[in-house]
Amino acid sequence: MMSLSAEQRREYRAIAHNLKPVIIVGDKGLTENLQEELDRALNDHELIKIKVASQDREARQEAINALCEASGAEVVQTIGKIAVLMRRAKKPNPKLSNLLRHKN
Repeated sequence: MMSLSAEQRREYRAIAHNLKPVIIVGDKGLTENLQEELDRALNDHELIKIKVASQDREARQEAINALCEASGAEVVQTIGKIAVLMRRAKKPNPKLSNLLRHKN
């Protein structure tokens, strides 16, 4: 997996600024259904926000890392309970992909 450059991170953060979280990790943690939903969201949108409802900072970070590892996504940014994840789709859908829809 290749790492994002500072310029790419800046660009993706700007795109993600107006996005709403599409995945919310609740008390049940990383269930199989949640992983499937995350995979679908990343395939559709490429750049997504997730919210981890845990009060414990370390638990939130572990959950985000586990989600990234399971899905092959990369963390663009984490602020509080919200994380921005990015994974390029093999065949991005121009109507759904946040990366394609926000290109200048």
